[in-house]
Amino acid sequence: MELNNRQTNILATIRSVGRVEVEALAKSFSVTTQTIRRDLSQLCDRGLAARTHGGAKRLLSVSNVGYEDRRRLQMESKEKLGICAAALIPNDCSITLNIGTTTEQVAHALGEHSDLVVLSNNVNIITAFIGSKAKELILVGGSVRHSDGAIVGADAVEFISRYKVDYAVIGASALDSDGAILDFDAREVSVARAILKNARTKILVCDSTKFEKSAPVRICQIGDLDYFVTDIPPPRSFAKAASLGNTEILIANTP
Repeated sequence: MELNNRQTNILATIRSVGRVEVEALAKSFSVTTQTIRRDLSQLCDRGLAARTHGGAKRLLSVSNVGYEDRRRLQMESKEKLGICAAALIPNDCSITLNIGTTTEQVAHALGEHSDLVVLSNNVNIITAFIGSKAKELILVGGSVRHSDGAIVGADAVEFISRYKVDYAVIGASALDSDGAILDFDAREVSVARAILKNARTKILVCDSTKFEKSAPVRICQIGDLDYFVTDIPPPRSFAKAASLGNTEILIANTP
């Protein structure tokens, strides 16, 4: 179920100020407290906020969720992000995609593109292209991690550094309002940095829940990227950092 306009605005407020109260929201939106409680309940049930006595607060996390569980989170939004990101990529070009459940959706959305050269450090993404119109599929060399099909570490970085592709598509585990793009595993971050370094156009795909999480390792700043594809407008400070870096923000399903 998609968020309605009021719920979207409530979520934006939670991300901005950190905590909201039912009574204040009801007055602000000129609706009953029962309506606001239903809104907050839906946001919390979808993992977008955390319940508090009399309201809700920003959801913070310092550990990553299992890969299969992440696949099930925000599936509808991730599919839309995948379609939006795929629209930036033409036929007959080269592309690198890193590990991630959202980048997997980009891979599925690229299934009808023709003559792509696809490089990835994730078995699942390469598998998604098997039987497609892609010209060549290249799996980054190294040891495969059983939990998610990822190939990370120094060997993967060295392998990626042999290439220079037209487009890079990366995901991230957390986004900070100051513009920092973050992840949990330093080995994954090293691979993501190598992917960005060896690409001409750089695309980040992340849904808005990543603003509710915290991770310790910096991949880059939003201004280092060309496009940010997401589902709802980001916090004002994040949007300002993107503007200063000439990063274009694209909201999925928005013309």
